[in-house]
Amino acid sequence: MDKSNASLLQRRADAVARGVSQIHPIVAERAQGCTVVDVEGREYLDFSGGIAVLNTGHLHPKVVDAVQAQLGKLTHTCFQVLAYEPYIALCERINALVPGDFIKKSLLVTTGAEAVENAVKIARAATGRAGVIAFTGGYHGRTMMTLSMTGKKVPYAAGMGLMPGGVYRARFPCALHGVSVDDALASIEQVFKNDAEPRDIATIVIEPVQGEGGFHPCPPRFMQQLRALCDRHGILLIADEVQTGAGRTGSFFAMEQMGVAADLTTFAKSIAGGFPLAGVCGRAEVMDAIAPGGLGGTYAGNPLACAAALAVLEVFEEERLLERARVIGERLQTGLQALQARHRQIVEVRGLGAMQAIELGEQGDPRVPATALTARLVARARDRGLILLSCGAYGNILRILVPLTVSDAQLDRGLAILGDCLDAAD
Repeated sequence: MDKSNASLLQRRADAVARGVSQIHPIVAERAQGCTVVDVEGREYLDFSGGIAVLNTGHLHPKVVDAVQAQLGKLTHTCFQVLAYEPYIALCERINALVPGDFIKKSLLVTTGAEAVENAVKIARAATGRAGVIAFTGGYHGRTMMTLSMTGKKVPYAAGMGLMPGGVYRARFPCALHGVSVDDALASIEQVFKNDAEPRDIATIVIEPVQGEGGFHPCPPRFMQQLRALCDRHGILLIADEVQTGAGRTGSFFAMEQMGVAADLTTFAKSIAGGFPLAGVCGRAEVMDAIAPGGLGGTYAGNPLACAAALAVLEVFEEERLLERARVIGERLQTGLQALQARHRQIVEVRGLGAMQAIELGEQGDPRVPATALTARLVARARDRGLILLSCGAYGNILRILVPLTVSDAQLDRGLAILGDCLDAAD
């Protein structure tokens, strides 16, 4: 049987629902570290990391060994039926890692969207309120509740009608596009004035660094003011760390760099090195607001995924990946700023730690998104062996989510390929 990219993608088109998109016309065969090899034997440098899932790289040996060991013991009992130690041990570790000088408890689930859904459920139960405030540009998942919170309708909610109510949108601070911290705070007050009283709002949900929205770091001053506002009105603050967590920003959770702690923190993606695992961690009394039976899921906190996550935490310690994330971030920022000096289309280089991006504007104008140019760069980079992703409301931002195990030589090669693609676009 033909195993070319073209033949397999035709089979995909015939068998897989159209709504499941695909960025690159490639079928992966195997991967290791920072590289992926397709079914035709071509090797690619992976600067996407499975959309921030592979901070420890593809098939890290320690993660593989942990999963293989667990595979010989048990693969499933459903934690709500029969408990197992890896779930308990992981919750203990997460409770110690999540920011906040208070007693914490955790819940494990399977996906980031599921984690956010459960965080909202917990906040509603704990406060007796129903309203949610989210932000422009935010991304929180593709389930019905999280779609109502995600600040991008196309393609995620296109043709699906109105999402669940009770979600109100405030502005995310972004100096490049003229939204100051004070503007963003004023937009929350506008919600209170026009849409819902503070006593009706259960939670404010925010990404410390927006992911799909364009890698916009939240100014620490805004997060601190947000914390004070929540405390003033009895609102719970949820930090969506699905993409920023597990070391991507140079601290294990990005909120460590914001000067305040959230009441509830969601995590997923890189926490288990490629295995499906997510969760919610927060104040013990808030987490316990829901009675037994109100939280959980058949596959939630799968033993293999828990074993992988515990191994990921060991890798972070042994290989000092938090320090490495900061070094990668500095190296990326320096390299991207050098490209910016040569190419006026790059209107901003930004990010936190190893979560770095460039925004592209026509003729260097941030008001005119260079969407077509960005798409061409992604395609040209792929043709030269580099996998990149775009993001942002207009698809004009190139984001880098390279594994933290990448070598300096691989980083420099990726930046060189991107530079060549930009040169060719001039």
